[in-house]
Amino acid sequence: MLGLFALCAVLVSVNSQDVGINSGRTQKQTLRPSQGKSCNINNYNSFYAGPNKKVENLLVDVKRQLEDLQKQVALLRNDNKTNLDGNPRSCVEIFKSGQKISGVYSVDPDGAGAFEVYCDQTTAGGGWTVFQKRQDGSVDFYRDWADYKNGFGNLNGEFWLGLGKVNRITNSERYRLRVDMEDTEGKTAYAEYDMFSVTSEKTKYQLSIGTYSGDAGDSLSGHRDAAFSTRDQDNDNNGGSSCAVSYKGAWWYTDCHSSNLNGFYHHGKHSSYADGVNWQAWKGYKYSLKRAEMKIRPSSL
Repeated sequence: MLGLFALCAVLVSVNSQDVGINSGRTQKQTLRPSQGKSCNINNYNSFYAGPNKKVENLLVDVKRQLEDLQKQVALLRNDNKTNLDGNPRSCVEIFKSGQKISGVYSVDPDGAGAFEVYCDQTTAGGGWTVFQKRQDGSVDFYRDWADYKNGFGNLNGEFWLGLGKVNRITNSERYRLRVDMEDTEGKTAYAEYDMFSVTSEKTKYQLSIGTYSGDAGDSLSGHRDAAFSTRDQDNDNNGGSSCAVSYKGAWWYTDCHSSNLNGFYHHGKHSSYADGVNWQAWKGYKYSLKRAEMKIRPSSL
């Protein structure tokens, strides 16, 4: 870059010397103040008008390289504008902007105001917004409706993002769901669903779920169209008893469940029935997962 400007400076100097040939007589050409002596693409053509093709070719090459540099600078400016002006709509936009490290970022999915989320930028191509994480039992998940609506925990540890935020995200465009699981021996499994959304609080954050794929088995399709229930708000189809109370969790219970990822953190095998962090299709009702993560990203990817 410095070499280009040095060459430009030399050419400016040469342009103020004996460079004109007219009828065999040397003419003195001097730059006027209005012409300027700056290295500017717009005045390259006036630097040298003589017959020396070598210098002329150098000028063409310099002009081309500087034009390429200007294009690169423009691209960098556009990237910075994307990062600084407003908030991205999703973790995918953050990933595409070059932020490929997993962590906490701000998003505004629908223009109604930004909030912080944890972006998983490494799993299956990245761009995932994590809305639930269990990993060590440090956070109590046996909570009331208000907590599940608004969210709780630590985004850098165990947390529930909040059904209100999940509703905003999944109603901004079509999303898919991925559930990553790990047992106490380090074995992992996953389940994906090609569509996922929850309705508003008015309809109790009802679950919509698409087609399953993965290696953990399908323990969520049976909860399709179910309303969300907590210990203080029973919206299940189990008659007089509350699934949330019986199984120490909060979930889209029917009558009652084939998965219970917000259940009690037993950490491995347990003697009690179906009240742990359970995914029945993979580990049954008496095994509580060591780790569970629920994450979403646009279905278009």
